[in-house]
Amino acid sequence: MQIIERFGRQTVDSGTEWEPVMGYSRAVRAGNMIVVTGTVGILPDGTYPPTVREQTRQSLEIIRQSIESLGGTLQQIFRTRIFTTDISQWREIAAVHGELFKDIRPATTLVEVRRLIDDRALLEIEAEALVK
Repeated sequence: MQIIERFGRQTVDSGTEWEPVMGYSRAVRAGNMIVVTGTVGILPDGTYPPTVREQTRQSLEIIRQSIESLGGTLQQIFRTRIFTTDISQWREIAAVHGELFKDIRPATTLVEVRRLIDDRALLEIEAEALVK
């Protein structure tokens, strides 16, 4: 992950093929706010874990790295949004989210969507943090 100053904001670029094409950053820090864009559970080699549980864990790990690279912590996350292509697997997603956030308890939304940017992705997660 690379931190770049853009127009008075710190941004994190994670090197995905989509960032320069669409013109976005993995995460942006503006003042005391950090916002992490929708993050799929892709592995560094470009593959995806086979289960929604593993993809949830990987997505949250990428989010953790992004937040920490901008000076934040998981404990400062106050909002997550989860988009999945199969809402019937919500318990698997919730179990992993719950492991990480059981004491933090951010506001959270979980919704089903028809498709994501990559057909191999089973979910995508966004996060917002307020840094002191």
